[in-house]
Amino acid sequence: MNSFVAVFKRELKSYFTTPIAYVFLIVFLFFSGYLTFKNGFFEMRQADMVVFFMNIPLLFVFLVPATSMRLWAEERRVGSIELLLSLPITVTQAVLGKFFSAWLFLVIALALTLPMVITVCYLGDPDFSLIITGYLGSVLLAGGFLSIGCFFSIVSKNQVISFVLSVVACAVLVFAGMPTTLNYLSAFLPAGLVSAIGNFSFQLHFESLQTGIVEFKDISYFILMIVGWIVASTYILEERKAY
Repeated sequence: MNSFVAVFKRELKSYFTTPIAYVFLIVFLFFSGYLTFKNGFFEMRQADMVVFFMNIPLLFVFLVPATSMRLWAEERRVGSIELLLSLPITVTQAVLGKFFSAWLFLVIALALTLPMVITVCYLGDPDFSLIITGYLGSVLLAGGFLSIGCFFSIVSKNQVISFVLSVVACAVLVFAGMPTTLNYLSAFLPAGLVSAIGNFSFQLHFESLQTGIVEFKDISYFILMIVGWIVASTYILEERKAY
């Protein structure tokens, strides 16, 4: 447990000792606000966060891989991964320490958008259940994307390649659940297969949480995705450590 905490603190601190964290936060806050107020926030004449949460998957497709690409790729590039894994720490503790520190960083980024909630409350009387489940879905979506980014950061020691692979994988899991994609696939695939593809998408479960209702199938989907990618990451590192 102490080893996990040590890695967690080390990684979280590393974000704020370099300009990376501040650049990410500025970019995220700028585009989340810009896209929200540009894309019909005032025209809807309704005090809610629908437009904000609608843009979150698109923002996260690019920004979360930008956060995760350095988790392991940098360690492999400079050769410090061998030193890290030679310490009295298990591979699982190292992977979880890095993952949860990055996840907390993303949660902090989301927390900094709370002034937007205050703005919505000032303009009207929003449904707080929708806002709460919206943020819950955003946190889980960030965790899902981050677990994918963590995996590809381990696979490649080149940060750019890690970033590109993560973006492609996250984008596929988002766009696979969009109505336009499903309508296109339904033209030549069986209905059951199209439905399965949609159910496997981040988009479907994220949108389900935006309704204000927390269902077990949506929470379990994100948890299973996160656990699955983390286990795969741990397995690859264990194999490389063995050699």
